[in-house]
Amino acid sequence: MSEVLQVEEQKIVTTARHPRNNPQWPKIGIFAQRGKNRPNRLGLSIVQILERKGKVPRVAHLDAIDGTPVLDIKPLMAEFLPQGDIRQPPWVKELMADYWKVG
Repeated sequence: MSEVLQVEEQKIVTTARHPRNNPQWPKIGIFAQRGKNRPNRLGLSIVQILERKGKVPRVAHLDAIDGTPVLDIKPLMAEFLPQGDIRQPPWVKELMADYWKVG
């Protein structure tokens, strides 16, 4: 398998930054946000499987750069999700308001 690197080495972020470069939001570390310029170049998405044709699944809600290799597929079970309330700062709702809108 050939290596697909969508983020150039010099663009990797290892310091705190404003999410989406918005100075109204606090500077936070790259592992506290979902930016693509991560030092580990790995991601995780929870997707909905729409159909399967042979060995090829068609999914919805995949949060990845086009061409990213899929390393593993596992079923989602409620017991593996965070237990209790999920805590996040108020600005996250603003950041994510239009995330899944198409077009």
